[in-house]
Formats: sequence, C-alpha cells, structure tokens
Amino acid sequence: MRAAPTQEDIRRQNLGALLRHVHVLGPTSRARLTAGMGLNRSTIGALTTELAAAGLIVEEAPRDTSGGGRGRPSLVVRAQQRVYVYAFTIGVDRLVAARVGLGGVILDRRELQRPGSGFSPKEVAEALGGFVAQMRLSAPHDGVCVGAGVAVCAMVRGSDGTIPEGPTQDWRNEPLGERLSTAIGMVVMVGNDADLGVVAEHTRGAAVGCDDVIYLHGDVCIGGGILSAGRPVAGGDGYAGEVGHMVVNPDGRPCRCGARGCWEAEIGEFALTRGTAKHTIGGLADAAARGDHDAEEGMRRVGDWLGLGVANLVNILNPQMVVFGGTLREVYLATAAQVRSRLNRTSLSVTREHLKLRTAALGDDAPLYGAAELAFARLLDNPLESGLAPAAG
Repeated sequence: MRAAPTQEDIRRQNLGALLRHVHVLGPTSRARLTAGMGLNRSTIGALTTELAAAGLIVEEAPRDTSGGGRGRPSLVVRAQQRVYVYAFTIGVDRLVAARVGLGGVILDRRELQRPGSGFSPKEVAEALGGFVAQMRLSAPHDGVCVGAGVAVCAMVRGSDGTIPEGPTQDWRNEPLGERLSTAIGMVVMVGNDADLGVVAEHTRGAAVGCDDVIYLHGDVCIGGGILSAGRPVAGGDGYAGEVGHMVVNPDGRPCRCGARGCWEAEIGEFALTRGTAKHTIGGLADAAARGDHDAEEGMRRVGDWLGLGVANLVNILNPQMVVFGGTLREVYLATAAQVRSRLNRTSLSVTREHLKLRTAALGDDAPLYGAAELAFARLLDNPLESGLAPAAG
C-alpha cells in the first residue's frame, strides 16, 4: 500500500504544476493560475515567490491596466528565459540545433542541410557539437542550461537512446545518446521524431485540448506518435508507432525492412518522387497543381494510400485527431479530398464520427519543440531538483 503524500510531496507537485502552466501558457496572471490550478491565492503567492527566488520565473505588473477593475491588478508570471535547453532534430538530410528558453521560445538556431545524401553518426555528433559551441558563445553570461534533447528519424530504444535500426547501414545499433552526450558535454535525451512531434502539437500546436491524437511524420521514413488519454503510447521497448511498416499493399513496392507494400514504401518521399523529374514532395505537389500528368498521378496514388493507412489507424485507435507533419503535411494539403474519400469508404463510421484531420501547426519544427519538451521534463517534474531552486526551508 502506497503511503499518502506528505505536505512536502504536495508542495513539490504544485511547484512543478505551476511552472508547467507558465511554460505552456506563456505570461499568466496570478488570478488565472489560481482559477486554473484550483488553489487559493495565498498558496499561489507562496509558490510563485519560491519559483521566482529560484530564478525560474519573473513576476511583474500587468502592462494593460485599463480594465477598470477594483483593487490592485494581479501580478503577471512569466518564464525566465535565461533558463534554457538545447534541442536538436536529426533528419535523413537535415540537422537542426536550437537553444530554447523556458516557455518554449527559440532563442538561437543553427541548421545544416545536405540534399540527396545523409549524415553518418560521427558527422551528426561533430556538427551538433559545433553548433552548441557557437550557441554557448551567444548565450547570456547568467544563463543556465537545464537539459538537452534530440528528435531523430529512426527507431529509438527507450532504455538507453540507442538506434537499433535507422535509414542507412551506418545507423545500426548506434549509441546515439552516448555519442551526443560526449560531443556536447552533457546528457542528451533521445526520442523518435514522431513521438516528440505529437507531444509538441499536443502542448503548443494543432492538438491542444485533444488527448487522443495520432501525429504522422513524413520524411524518407514514416513514423507515428500516439497519445491515448493524454499519455504517450511507447510500447514495451519504446518502438510503438512504427506505422510506416504497416502493410497496405501486399503486392506493392519492396520496403527497406524486407517486406513489401509497407505504408512507408508507398507514401514515403522516395516512393512519391520515384519516376518523376521532381526530387521533393513540394516540387511534385506544385507540378500537380499546374497540371503535370505524371505529378497528378503520383499525388492521386499517394493520397489513396495515405487515406487507407489513416483509416486503419482510426479503426484501431479511435483518435480525436490525426495531425500530418513533415512531408506528410504537404501531401495531405494536396490530397485532402482523396484522403477523406478513402477514409469514408474504409473506416468504421463510429470511429470517424468525431475525427478531425489537421496539419501540424508547428510545421517542420514540431519534433524540435518536442525535443525541447523532452529536455525540460526533469525541471518541470521537479523544479527543486533543477539545481536552481534553493533547499526547502
């Protein structure tokens, strides 16, 4: 039988909850925090005072005092942006590094693209290590880094951040977490890009307010991030959401996994641009819009396969929302009518009755914001253990 929480446990939970509110909602009045957290004003005041003393928030008078209300206006609480994390994304041919302040604001950013070819793990570590060295020079002298996280277009073993299988042979059994931690001089948390994308869209993007969500991220790979009742669906070893290897066409194209007709083989970027003069999905969609017959046929085909896969997922998971990110954002925008038509023909009416289809509000940066949330998690769970907060009095 678990022991009842102590007053200290409750205080720590409330500190974390208040900091999370401010981190997610942005500058928030004490009055709004009181209403949103269900605590009394004196408790909110004590919590904000403690977090301010720890250097995690700033309290200030509201800028707009024209409301005409009686009494002293409620102080506004905002996150202290000198507290930050490093966030990275590793795509097949694109690397992004950012310094992200508490509150989810990107303060600095670096990017490297290599169209047509990928990066080896060694090249990734060297590039991201160099980016971090540059960003440290531009960070405020009193800034405090509280974590680092990376979103990678590959399967990720949850226990240690190892990549058992990636898009190229270089990435087999790659100890990515260990390699990046050595390169930048601090522990780097590792997550799958789709898993982190759904967290970001649920926190700050299209899926705010929806707790049952599927986020589909397209690149060369196709991945799915899943929330059920607001909680990530990770699976026993962290590999849940490999929707790209759901077989939709048993007689279809060979997939890199060894099967045929995987969803990834039918709608991934390589599959979509194969046999055309266009080398990006954006270029292909533009060509289709201008009446190019080959491009139109390619988009028609991929829209049908996209709708079929979504229908399968909707029947199995009954989400409130499906969010299309990465290259699938452009694909869905160009083929929405076909996706809906296939979904209506293939999915159960009860599972699609309240379904919303949306594109990622955070665009290509959804996994980057998700990597930042991964890096902030320890601080938000327990601000007293962040290294900033004073010892309990």
